Amino acid sequence: MTQISANTWELVVAGAIIVVFFVAGLWLLLRKGPTADERELARRQFLSRSGRVVDGMLLDICEVEAASRTKNGPSRTLTMLLYSYRIGGVDYESSQDVTDLLRERDAAQVRAGFPCSARYQPGNPQNSIVVSEEWSGVRAGGLPVFPEYENPEPIDTSHLEVLRPGRG
Repeated sequence: MTQISANTWELVVAGAIIVVFFVAGLWLLLRKGPTADERELARRQFLSRSGRVVDGMLLDICEVEAASRTKNGPSRTLTMLLYSYRIGGVDYESSQDVTDLLRERDAAQVRAGFPCSARYQPGNPQNSIVVSEEWSGVRAGGLPVFPEYENPEPIDTSHLEVLRPGRG
């Protein structure tokens, strides 16, 4: 029977550890991380599930030309929603790309100066959204419409003339 010395065992274990670290390093270098769209989707889902809601104001909705996602592809037009909100006496202004999110709501109905709701992360209030796949802070119809009030007859105030001093 052949006996292996302790020095040989140490070399075998060290070699195995080196191989494990080499394979782990290759995996870290060659793996694909989430794309920018996947990270943005995860951020919106996180905020729509766990964010706090605050009142805000729509500032503008505009279209912006952006570079294409591929090297030789055509440029894209993004619909950006600009909004502001206040938390703890601090005013925040932010924008959100809502190109794919305003499917059910017409972008022409979103008007500057109308109120909205924004969801923000409590520990990081500048991380906020107005629209996500699961939630929308854009209020339907904008400002409330109150019913007309018709005054049938003005109130008779002729008896008050007697109570005023200095009137003869």
